[in-house]
Amino acid sequence: MVYLDHNATTKPTPGVIEGVNHAMAELWGNPSSVHRFGQEAKHAVEVARAQTAKLLGAAGGGRGLVFTGTGSEAIGMGVRGVMAALAPTGRRVVVTSGVEHSAVRELCEQMEREEMVEVRTVGVDQDGVLLFDQLVAAMDDSVGVVSIQWVNNETGVVQDVGRIGALCREHGAVFHCDGTQWVGKMETRLDGDDPGLGSLIDVLTCSPHKYHGIKGVGVLWSRSGGGRRIRMVPMIPGNQELGRRGGTEGVPAIVGAGVAAEEAVAWLSMGEGERRRVGLLRDRLEGAIVTRCREGMGLDVGVNGLNAERVWSATNIGFGGLEAEALLLAMSERGLCASAGAACSSGSLEASAVLVAMGVEQRLAHGSVRLSLSRETTDAEVDEGIEIVCKAVEVVGRSMV
Repeated sequence: MVYLDHNATTKPTPGVIEGVNHAMAELWGNPSSVHRFGQEAKHAVEVARAQTAKLLGAAGGGRGLVFTGTGSEAIGMGVRGVMAALAPTGRRVVVTSGVEHSAVRELCEQMEREEMVEVRTVGVDQDGVLLFDQLVAAMDDSVGVVSIQWVNNETGVVQDVGRIGALCREHGAVFHCDGTQWVGKMETRLDGDDPGLGSLIDVLTCSPHKYHGIKGVGVLWSRSGGGRRIRMVPMIPGNQELGRRGGTEGVPAIVGAGVAAEEAVAWLSMGEGERRRVGLLRDRLEGAIVTRCREGMGLDVGVNGLNAERVWSATNIGFGGLEAEALLLAMSERGLCASAGAACSSGSLEASAVLVAMGVEQRLAHGSVRLSLSRETTDAEVDEGIEIVCKAVEVVGRSMV
């Protein structure tokens, strides 16, 4: 199997699996119990909290960091919970973009239907980069939360979080950043002095299973020092997780998250060279597929977001006139795992909302496929991936003639 779907999820490392198994076998006590057995589990949770805080570059050993059940739940707390806390102030507007993950997009739609908030959606250019003039125009004293992702999950396009954060501070708005596709892949310094590494983000959410942890745990960090303390109303009332997320903690998943964070810190500490190495693999994968399908097969092929800054892990390639679902099935039959920027709904293929917001032509958007790498991706996988993708494109293209 060639796995090029790491933006969807990553394989847990041996160290993570060992930590999870140890927690399941030895740390199954309730972390809220006062006896020693329960407190051993509680200690393991706090160790993982500190490990995750280190990955985020957050000072205070995890102060302000909450573990949730999923990344989507963390996003719910970071947007709905903060807006609920801001309700008495009259700030009832959420500003977001047209290329957000569905966890943000559908949450905002739900909150607007409930008449809890007004949503203002900012556009992007043809590469998926936020139109900053539109963001400026959307800002006023009624804005409570600005929710913009750091890296797009479909295209890998990076947004300028420093510039966005500075504008939020200027207007007194809370900046929530979905860091799911950034954290663990790139350096993060929430309590540093570099806006480009997150020093102006107020609330950050992420998912450890995107950086080789396991599913079943999400992370929410909110600023709690430096004269800026972000308040939020809990979605699940209770005493656990700083009083922000009730319910007994999933200790094994949290322990795994801590190990994954520690390993990601070690990988990032190896320097820019490692990221460049995998980035070159992505470039070779992308370039070979585009060249062979365009020049060898005469297809209309394009890379979505090509001219923007992109994180090293992903490419989104559109094959004009083909259907992503058919391509993915042909790839899967040949042993390659990938994803599409499209969803099958009621038997008809709908173009990705992200690609539509970018203004990608329908014939390319319907045939767009995402290939995503991890720090563990090898040259051999890329070589085999190129062959499988090109063969799948050839077969699907021939069947549609």
